[in-house]
Amino acid sequence: MENDSLISGNRPVIMVTNDDGIGAQGLLALVHVLVSASRYVVQVCAPDSEKSAVSHCTYGHPLVVKRVKIEGATAVSVSGTPVDCVSLGISKALFPSVPDLVISGINKGSNCGYNMSSGKSQVNDYLLSAKACLPIINAILVDIKNQNFPNGCFLNMDFPTDIANHKGYKLTKQGKSRSRLGWKKITTPNIQIEKLLAELSQEKHTQIIASEHEHLLFQRHDWNPQFSDDNDDETDKKSLREGYITVTPLGALSRADEDNHHYFKNWLPNLG
Repeated sequence: MENDSLISGNRPVIMVTNDDGIGAQGLLALVHVLVSASRYVVQVCAPDSEKSAVSHCTYGHPLVVKRVKIEGATAVSVSGTPVDCVSLGISKALFPSVPDLVISGINKGSNCGYNMSSGKSQVNDYLLSAKACLPIINAILVDIKNQNFPNGCFLNMDFPTDIANHKGYKLTKQGKSRSRLGWKKITTPNIQIEKLLAELSQEKHTQIIASEHEHLLFQRHDWNPQFSDDNDDETDKKSLREGYITVTPLGALSRADEDNHHYFKNWLPNLG
């Protein structure tokens, strides 16, 4: 990032976002732990509602930004997608400076492989996971200050279900397990169809006109597994099942390159 707070000796600025919405338990737990550490300036810029699986989308119309009260942090909700929130948050149009570090999460469910799925977690699980993030966060900030952190790389962390008894941090590679989304045609009473069309018209700012014979309705159903490398000892999913906190270097659009993975192989064991 372009901020000079680390170089000047000021407290580093961390911006938190997510795709579960600004009221999500995981985000609030992470912000609470960061604020309680009294080591960071904490900013929050997150969607005003759940926006899972739309992270790469962006809206063309103006965004509504509202101040939100989260103790110890400067927080806003945004009527856009996660990428809108990050773009706005680092632009200097909203906050006075560019953050030193952007953290997305803590999300519910697994972020292993190429899948982004939802699951159930308890409040205390989020707090323990947030505390387990601190050594990684601090090490990243040190590397950013020393200009050692690899360019074009970010880290994905996943936490085991029994986070209180985790086996430690483990460097992993992104699994290749994928699923295909299925669809099925559905029927519904005409009054529900008219309501749906009206909502779509309002959301898209366009008029949708359809007679009884002109529209079809389709609904998503269960994901169909295509292939998996779950048995690969180096993948995130396998290590997570074994009880490790997985740390996976990623590129912006794909796996991180081998140089980045080699860097973190030497880096992770040296954490305090």
